[in-house]
Amino acid sequence: MKVRCCIVGGGPAGMMLGYLLGRAGIDVVVLEKHADFFRDFRGDTVHPSTLQVMDELGLIDGFLKLPHQRLQKMDGLFGGTPVRIADLGRLHTKYPFIAFMPQWDFLNFLREAGRRFAQLKVMMSTEAVDLIRRGETVAGVRARTPDGFIDIEADLTVACDGRHSMVRERAGLAVEEIGAPMDVLWFRAGRRPEETESLFARIEPGKMMVTFDRGDYWQCAYVIAKGQYEAVKARGLSALLDDVVRMAPILRSGIAEVKSFDDIKLLTVAINRLTRWTQPGLLCIGDAAHAMSPVGGVGVNLAVQDAVATANLLADKLEHGCPSENELDAVRRRREFPVKMTQAMQVIVQNNIIRGALQGGDQPLKVPLIVRLITALPWLQGIPARLIALGVRPEHVHSRAAPGS
Repeated sequence: MKVRCCIVGGGPAGMMLGYLLGRAGIDVVVLEKHADFFRDFRGDTVHPSTLQVMDELGLIDGFLKLPHQRLQKMDGLFGGTPVRIADLGRLHTKYPFIAFMPQWDFLNFLREAGRRFAQLKVMMSTEAVDLIRRGETVAGVRARTPDGFIDIEADLTVACDGRHSMVRERAGLAVEEIGAPMDVLWFRAGRRPEETESLFARIEPGKMMVTFDRGDYWQCAYVIAKGQYEAVKARGLSALLDDVVRMAPILRSGIAEVKSFDDIKLLTVAINRLTRWTQPGLLCIGDAAHAMSPVGGVGVNLAVQDAVATANLLADKLEHGCPSENELDAVRRRREFPVKMTQAMQVIVQNNIIRGALQGGDQPLKVPLIVRLITALPWLQGIPARLIALGVRPEHVHSRAAPGS
């Protein structure tokens, strides 16, 4: 198979870039190693920046008909003290809310919407296993399919295969590790129709938890100190669930759905980024270029922004073959500042709030001054809301739509 662009990975970055390039009339294939998109414990927060992109593509009406929940105010308990972290209602944006939607619904929607583009092909159950090279240039990938191996030659290969990127590893691109003080235990608890609560985050000495109301269940993220999962398991499931219910009594009736540690997913938190996103014929974007902390839930939206910027910068050039490495590097030059700023803010939250909370101690937690100010002065709640909802320098769709698209 020979295509103009081969995208490795059918996550938010890969599917959005595939859609945008197909829309521009570029011959593109997206490789997804799984048979479907149905995998739990993936980011499912769609922020206003992404909703705006969907609007610019003319997809928003159908998208918002999919089942989802909306979050506008982010409230929490900090050592028992109520705090308000952000109020998205203060934003002057068309969609002032975060939509909670299973990621597989988002990806399936993009795949179905992209079927009208003859130049876009999505190959499921197709896993890229190695790079094809011509000298120093990446010329495509070798992939494993249900029918055997296939070589896919491409003028440009784009790695969208996540923080454990095979493409990045085969290319030998160096990763700068920034680090994180925590990991996350991700699980579901049942929710009764009459159970409602607007609390988003709870922080106590030695413990932290985030809960999302997902309609018929609670999605829960229990934060633990980095590398302490085995110690948590050694204490036993009952001890963990007792801690969870003490922090969030509303989960008492539904916590019985967590029957063993098999119902709990360990998410190893990492913050890192590539110093170089390109080689001749190759570009890395999304988590393959920069893994984000779950702080702010911005990972999906950073990946979408990368895809939009990539299409804006490269779609016209791809019509004539592979852009030069300097032209490919324009994506990094465009996106590196937002990535670094977002990661810097995540590190500030990790080091000044999360690390101290997880260290515990006998002393009551003190609400940080900045959190007290944001809670006391409502007009300040628009600042973190903007950083979370829109990010640093949000992207807008400028790539062309081919005639008939």
